[in-house]
Amino acid sequence: MNSQVFPLPANRLDLDISGPAEADRPMGVILVDWGRLTQDNAQRILDFQKKAGLPFGEAGIAMGLLTEEDVRQVLSLQFGHTDLPEETSFSTDLIAARQPQSLAVEHLRALRSQLMLRWFENDARQAALAVVSPGSGEGRSYITANLAVLFSQLGKRTLLIDADLRKPRQHRIFGLAGRIGLSAVLAGRAGWEAVCEIPALPDLSVLPAGALPPNPQELLARAGFARLVTAMRSSYEVILIDTPAANTCADAGTIAVRAGAALMLACRDRSSVPRLANLTEDLRQFGVTIVGAVLNGAPSHDAAFR
Repeated sequence: MNSQVFPLPANRLDLDISGPAEADRPMGVILVDWGRLTQDNAQRILDFQKKAGLPFGEAGIAMGLLTEEDVRQVLSLQFGHTDLPEETSFSTDLIAARQPQSLAVEHLRALRSQLMLRWFENDARQAALAVVSPGSGEGRSYITANLAVLFSQLGKRTLLIDADLRKPRQHRIFGLAGRIGLSAVLAGRAGWEAVCEIPALPDLSVLPAGALPPNPQELLARAGFARLVTAMRSSYEVILIDTPAANTCADAGTIAVRAGAALMLACRDRSSVPRLANLTEDLRQFGVTIVGAVLNGAPSHDAAFR
């Protein structure tokens, strides 16, 4: 893995399953409440646990009263780890949720840590970050989606905005309908109801792109988009914004200016270094802070940061 540095809503649904009222309870109590154990069987496990000197979960498995899946789900709750249901509409690209123990996700966690230190923890006003790159197929949507999941797993109130009003992908990655979204909000045809909370991923909300408008650049350049980002800062600690390829339209620059900061993305064996340098210089001239650069090692989507 290599890297280079280049020159709200009022109806928010709180689903923090890792809160002390739930997670601090004993495993047996949680399993009884979930209907996985009867009170009598929970007591039998407790009695055997004392004699055998085993943890409650191991004792229950040894007695045939619990499965490894039962124990794993309770441990996920107790340690604040989001446990996806077996049936999910999430794309396989969402590896931070689907493959949380993979090496690629560890690299993304390292990127998350760097972004926390360099941007999000410096100032409460620094809540928004646009993910930009010059060309198509360089992994902007992939990086943005997985970072959003990882920030939400820190307990950060996180919003992902799909501002690619030309070839949006976030609605497919998260299995959303995608019919109402940012385009309708900017056109004054929708409000906070366009923001989709993700029940399986507490603290994460997604504002999909919505219907493709005939005038994306004009919508994004209006004052309404800047006001939207400013308003969202009061409700979310992390706002990540997906963008279209910068070399195909002016949208990415407009979005980055509204966010105030950008994460530059390059793709190994695909991105043009001169185009990256030109995009970096253009954004800096517009007053955009370049927080860092990521080299995306497609097709594995391994990523490194500087």
